[in-house]
Amino acid sequence: MQVNNVDLTISAVEPKQYPTTDYPEIALVGRSNVGKSSLTNVLINRRNFAHTSSQPGKTQTLNFYNVEEQLYFVDVPGYGYAKVSKKERERFGKMIEEYLTTRQQLRGVIQLVDGRHKPTDDDVSMYQWLAYYSIPTLIVGTKIDKIKPNARNRVKNDIVKTLGLTPKTPLVLFSAVKKQGKDQVWDWIEQQIRKE
Repeated sequence: MQVNNVDLTISAVEPKQYPTTDYPEIALVGRSNVGKSSLTNVLINRRNFAHTSSQPGKTQTLNFYNVEEQLYFVDVPGYGYAKVSKKERERFGKMIEEYLTTRQQLRGVIQLVDGRHKPTDDDVSMYQWLAYYSIPTLIVGTKIDKIKPNARNRVKNDIVKTLGLTPKTPLVLFSAVKKQGKDQVWDWIEQQIRKE
């Protein structure tokens, strides 16, 4: 998709604040600081449109980015950050679960995992949860420019094995620095939003 116009429509915490359009939505989930904002910025050809937070765990709302009046990217609060209180984590959890399980416009979820490390228990739980609800999911291994090319197959295998990926769950290795994987991510998004 050729992207020229993007707009942060709303930062929502409950369903009554969600946009009332019927545009298809793609949610981005992952641990705090895994690179959700960086991926968003690469996909929409902007440098600093989606703000990368210097404080992990700071995004506490569902941020709806309107892309070309055709779809929304929904940036979901990062999980697995210890400094956020248990009560806050529970509140995020409820908000995220409600969105992911009830939103009619949701067409799929991009789950980001840090390619430099094996997926965490939180990553595994998230993937299992998405699989349980049969939500179409793309796994994106981020920060791949920091990994030697000859080690990338091992990274892929680690992600597949640790998350227990099913054959129907695609996996893309991505680098925000080199824009590697951008086209494959867009291909998947376009497939999802074309489905009725």
